[in-house]
Amino acid sequence: MGYIHCCGGLRKTKSFVLAPSENFIMCEIDYLGKCPICGHTVVQLTRIDEKNEITSIRYTNKQARKFFEKLKPKILYERKYYDYSKIYKGTFYLYYNEFGIKKRCYSNISNLKIGLKTNL
Repeated sequence: MGYIHCCGGLRKTKSFVLAPSENFIMCEIDYLGKCPICGHTVVQLTRIDEKNEITSIRYTNKQARKFFEKLKPKILYERKYYDYSKIYKGTFYLYYNEFGIKKRCYSNISNLKIGLKTNL
């Protein structure tokens, strides 16, 4: 997922990798079908040449749709990003308390005295 700046915020877009044309190392296109604020269609082409200079071309609305249709045959694949920030936790539950005695119910977590020292 790429991002395009539209209406004062970053909007999530579909990212496509294009076959690089002459003198370019990498070509990528970001397509925003409809901005949630203004409703515009936005296409942005980003290219990197052999000298590591970045050029970008941006179109909106009717010109954007024509430009995207023109570049469709050159698309190699859609770039998909995965969200690894989601933490998947297991279902393990310890049925013994800190003294090695089996717990009788699940509601005694507030009664645990882990690390508590007795003063003699």
